Amino acid sequence: MGDIQTFKYSDESRHLDALVDQLDPNGAPQIRWVYRAVRHIKAGGGRLGIFSGSFNPLTVAHIKMIEAAQKRYDLDEILLILARANVDKGVFGLSLADRLLMLKAYTANRADFSVAACSHGKFIEKIEALKPAYPSGTHFSFIVGYDTFIRLFDPKYYTDLHGALEALFDQCRFIVANRHNYDVDAVRQVMEAPDYRRYASGIDLIELPGFYAEISSTDIRAQIQAGNSVDHLVPSEVQGFLKAVQAYQA
Repeated sequence: MGDIQTFKYSDESRHLDALVDQLDPNGAPQIRWVYRAVRHIKAGGGRLGIFSGSFNPLTVAHIKMIEAAQKRYDLDEILLILARANVDKGVFGLSLADRLLMLKAYTANRADFSVAACSHGKFIEKIEALKPAYPSGTHFSFIVGYDTFIRLFDPKYYTDLHGALEALFDQCRFIVANRHNYDVDAVRQVMEAPDYRRYASGIDLIELPGFYAEISSTDIRAQIQAGNSVDHLVPSEVQGFLKAVQAYQA
């Protein structure tokens, strides 16, 4: 990067590092805005699609999921949210500040996309953090992949599985995308199990084409480390960012 770009990047990175540091995983759940959509929800009854991920990096599969959910379920705003305290993953690869910079680069010219950082990692905690930021009556929907959907029902994350899930589904819905080894019909079959069926009214499905269903951030990082191009696997804004910061280089 040139000197001006380097300065701008470093300045923004320091700002976002400070923003992340303000988030206390041991306190009450809270969010910090990185970028607020020009067309963010301003009145009750709006439909918010929440894509919560580790974004290490953001991929074209993530975007395909979001676009499919937005089109099928008429979502008014999309929120990309990164948790400081992730339930499953430690921080490796890109720093949290760099991931937020990457998301900001992607959303900068999209009037209905917002970016935020959250102090907590559980879905119910994110809802608690988001409620004060949106009008009463806003409809919350999490857009998730099949793997995340399955983890949602894992008893190891709860002291009272069904008590927690009932409280969660009372406040939001889930829009679930298939993975390469589980098509939409397979996901429907999984939902027939008793632990899933009782929440079926709060679950919607979208289907990704095979190419997108097979993409993973893990593979993208490995491809970059091997010196291979991943331009077809990440959005153009993300391509430029990853090259500029020399992300995942061996």
